[in-house]
Amino acid sequence: MRALSFLPLLIAGAVFAPSGAAVAAPLPLTPYPAVVRLDPGSLSVPAATGISTPRGDAPAAADARWLAAESARIGGPVLHPGPTHTAIAFVRGKDPSLGEEGYRLDITAHGAIIEAAGDAGLFHGAATLLQLLTPEDGSTGPVHLPLLHIEDKPRFAWRGLMLDSARHMQSVGFIEALIDQMARYKLNVFHWHLTDDQGWRIPIDGYPRLTTVGAWRVEAGLPHRLDIDRKTGKPRLYGGFYGKAEIRRVVAYARARGIEVVPEIEMPGHASAAILAYPDLGLRPVDPATIGDWGVFPNLYAPNDHSLGFLETVLTQVMDLFPGRYIHIGGDEAVKDVWKASPEVQAKIKALGLKDEDALQSWFINRIGRFLATHGRRLIGWDEILQGGLPDGAAVMSWHGIAGAVEAAKMGHDAVLTPGLPFYFDNAVSPAVGEPPSRGLVIPLSSVYAYDPAPVGLDAAALGHILGVQANLWTEHMRLETRVEHLAFPRAIALAELGWTPQAQRRWPDFLDRLRPAMRRDEAMGLKPAESALDPRPTPVADAHAHARDSHQLALCTNRVSLNLEAPGPVAVEARATHLADIMNPCWLWKDADLSGVTGVRLTAGLMPFNVQIGADAARIPLSPALTPNGEFEVRLGGCAGPVIAGGPMPDTGADPEAHASAALAPSAGRHDLCILFTRPKLDPWWALGSINLTTGAQR
Repeated sequence: MRALSFLPLLIAGAVFAPSGAAVAAPLPLTPYPAVVRLDPGSLSVPAATGISTPRGDAPAAADARWLAAESARIGGPVLHPGPTHTAIAFVRGKDPSLGEEGYRLDITAHGAIIEAAGDAGLFHGAATLLQLLTPEDGSTGPVHLPLLHIEDKPRFAWRGLMLDSARHMQSVGFIEALIDQMARYKLNVFHWHLTDDQGWRIPIDGYPRLTTVGAWRVEAGLPHRLDIDRKTGKPRLYGGFYGKAEIRRVVAYARARGIEVVPEIEMPGHASAAILAYPDLGLRPVDPATIGDWGVFPNLYAPNDHSLGFLETVLTQVMDLFPGRYIHIGGDEAVKDVWKASPEVQAKIKALGLKDEDALQSWFINRIGRFLATHGRRLIGWDEILQGGLPDGAAVMSWHGIAGAVEAAKMGHDAVLTPGLPFYFDNAVSPAVGEPPSRGLVIPLSSVYAYDPAPVGLDAAALGHILGVQANLWTEHMRLETRVEHLAFPRAIALAELGWTPQAQRRWPDFLDRLRPAMRRDEAMGLKPAESALDPRPTPVADAHAHARDSHQLALCTNRVSLNLEAPGPVAVEARATHLADIMNPCWLWKDADLSGVTGVRLTAGLMPFNVQIGADAARIPLSPALTPNGEFEVRLGGCAGPVIAGGPMPDTGADPEAHASAALAPSAGRHDLCILFTRPKLDPWWALGSINLTTGAQR
């Protein structure tokens, strides 16, 4: 879905450099508190110390246990919740100005006091103290805390992270670890994407085929012959779903850490998995062979009482599992060709007196919105739900830039800012060779931190409707949990700070200084944030005259839909080659290549399935006749319109999706641009360049 938007290429070297002098030696706290006052002296916290909580205050006691457990994980002091030898105290305050999430932290020569009125505030205060309790590298013995007063509350109420579990499903243990990491940095909304074209991940009583059929797929294209189940002789099924007990466990785990879980049930589009399970929900059959594709499918729920009744049943059970305020209904990328072609739907539009299919989607969303409202819940959806008008009380999640949020806010509706640039974390964190599969754009850490969530030009009333910010982890290219972790962090830490810390307190150099100890603490807890985020430069070529390049070190001829794709293979195989390519025009440029003495060329390439639903845009992909069964590679001089100076047939890869090819190269002294491409009589499959090596006579 949103992962195939045609977004402009972001310059990887963009750096946030706000004006104003940096504060000297900021405390190692992230996100940085609103108010910090340092006093002379320090408090020594011995290896074993106690934590007190108000009598009978179960949430405070739980926070104390959490603080003790987390301190033990990072090698900090051994904390004992209870009255003995108390140096840390949780206190219930009554100051309404701090809100539900605000807190005060006072560290004096006598101990540390966390004061808050709300449960979330007590937890956030504990998270701040935990960062101060982190020992220096290799140190043992007491931890010395600075004497200070902190008064803190968030800038924005919504500080979210979305995880797509429909494209690739993660374990409950991983999700809990992700929630832990969110909690440590005061992120407070876990948006859980549970249904989409590629999979339905939540059981619904009365509709067993949603999980027996809709939760499983065969990976598209080449894996059909690369990942065969030996027992059945058929392609291996991939997928799964979360049991209701597991879902309740995740919700409770998040709630204990001040995090609301917002479930997403997509409608009226992104419905292929549900319609595959129950064809009468749609207007056309779904080909099961396409369920492993990415992109935007044309399958929509039928806008009739039967489908809407199904969705109301689903949402009733969803609300039972998720007690939070918001239910996300998607609403995006509903390609309405099937509605336009359906006499039933056209009659519906006429009977309702509606203008067109967009107005029908608005009618559809409004009915769902009213249903949720009768159950005390609020509808939230992607910014396409603005088309045709919003239901009363609905909130908008703006991913097409900020225009949707601004429009909604001016109408008096709440909005969350989640623009694709810079908050689609399925984009690469660095252009370095060896980064995991991702979209082909680069969103460096600095670009995330530079973002200001307060849109310019809104008056105070409209600005009050901007709930906050969210980053999204679409997982088309995050097959492994380690990749989710790599692409999420440390960028999500930057997101947390811009959602929490006042704009005037945010300074890029200070943030980098505070981020390093934060990442060391994360590593001590077993996490693996992306170190490459701290050095977001392309992998350098050792020598400008070197004759070898990886696809990531070449320029793409175009950047229409650029992706850093991994080669297909069995699900159990984790290490695979990656290829940077524009799937709309697979073509690479080696600019200013030194051809002196070059007599040949060798290259590697991956044979890729074209498993992308792009509708009519497929006709824009250039094709060319092939002379041999597997097509040929071509190296052209001076650009893609230049003469072919080397080329040859591509081999049959057999069970290996990676191929090697070579050819002699016509002599061309000096430096020239080279264009590398492949002949292609059809879309599926296609060749993606892996590496290219210009050879000399001695090398051949």
